[in-house]
Amino acid sequence: MLNRAAVQEAVNAGAGVLKLAPSWVPRSFMIPGRRLKLHPDDLYAFGGHRGGINERWFSSTTKASNGPATTPDEGLSYVLPAAGAKFLLKDAVEAAGDLLLGADVMEREGGWNLLCKFFDNMGPIPHHMHQSDEFANKVGFKGKPEAYYFPPQYNQLFNNFPHTYMGLEPGTTKDDIRKCLENWNRGDNGIIFHARAYRLEPGSGWQIDPGILHAPGSLVTYEPQVNSDVFAMFQSEVEGRIVPWDLLVKDVLPEYHHDLDYIISMLDWEANVNPEFGASNKRHPQPVRPVAEMEEAGYREMWITYGSGYYSAKELTVLPGRTVTIKDAAAYGLILTQGYGTLGGTPVSTPSMIRFGQLTEDELFVTAAAAAEGIKIVNPSATDPLVILKHFGPGNPDAEPLRRDK
Repeated sequence: MLNRAAVQEAVNAGAGVLKLAPSWVPRSFMIPGRRLKLHPDDLYAFGGHRGGINERWFSSTTKASNGPATTPDEGLSYVLPAAGAKFLLKDAVEAAGDLLLGADVMEREGGWNLLCKFFDNMGPIPHHMHQSDEFANKVGFKGKPEAYYFPPQYNQLFNNFPHTYMGLEPGTTKDDIRKCLENWNRGDNGIIFHARAYRLEPGSGWQIDPGILHAPGSLVTYEPQVNSDVFAMFQSEVEGRIVPWDLLVKDVLPEYHHDLDYIISMLDWEANVNPEFGASNKRHPQPVRPVAEMEEAGYREMWITYGSGYYSAKELTVLPGRTVTIKDAAAYGLILTQGYGTLGGTPVSTPSMIRFGQLTEDELFVTAAAAAEGIKIVNPSATDPLVILKHFGPGNPDAEPLRRDK
């Protein structure tokens, strides 16, 4: 069992910066988009029966919920200390969360209540929703809001369907959706006829609250979200693939598995039929400080996920040949999308290709104390920027001025 001393030793050795191993997650009935830099021979490393790998989870203390074949550590992130054996970030938070997140966050949150991932599919996935606390708590989980950002570095190819259906067309009725559920076993149940598609734009993002239907398209998506894996699929067929009823009621109490009124009640109806859905939910990057001021100092930093108290995220670009020190008010995980250099003295680099089980230098976790003191980042390249996505858990003080959910 991991003890506090081992976590303290790892934190001290890395000066508050912890190196993490890649965490890959497969999904059944989905076709991998092949842009996560995983070797083509490893896309089905969990076995064909488990589906292809189309997700990489970051700084994860959340086990994937993938049915009875889920492996014991599926979805969980491992810390790679400078000396000694690897250990789960989940175990480190449980043993010494105050050292990683700060005593105030541990007292308020009780842990690292964030899940962040890359999602990469060849085409669209079914129109589905994530339950709110009201419904998720009934099956032992937390509700799940989530955010999207489409990193340009991972989206040079748009794949088969770079659009996402979100919500429902204004004027749609609950009877319309009831008919779709009644038609589940006829192939395509027609729910997409009641939805509205939005073209996905690299370098922008969206906020999707619990209870909102969405059918993510084929761009690689960076997704900060509450650390829960609850969902309900409302579409019975996508790209010719049948979606079983089981995936509609996976996180529904057994007595409601065929109660259509209950299933429809899980939807946030007003949010789904909001006539200003795009204006309410699309997110464009917002500069942390005036851009000219930041560029003079050698970097650009943009809020890319904001407006919710559950999580936030930034995209940091360190300009070629520059060294900067960046302070943040909370602990964070990070993933590189371009370039190489050092971060807090730890070498970092963006891989070209990754074998399943191989370690990388592109993912780190920064403790609250180190973030507050400031992380020195060096970009030695004369030509290429060093680009980092940083994901924060709930209550990040720096993100409070951008809240929209108060």
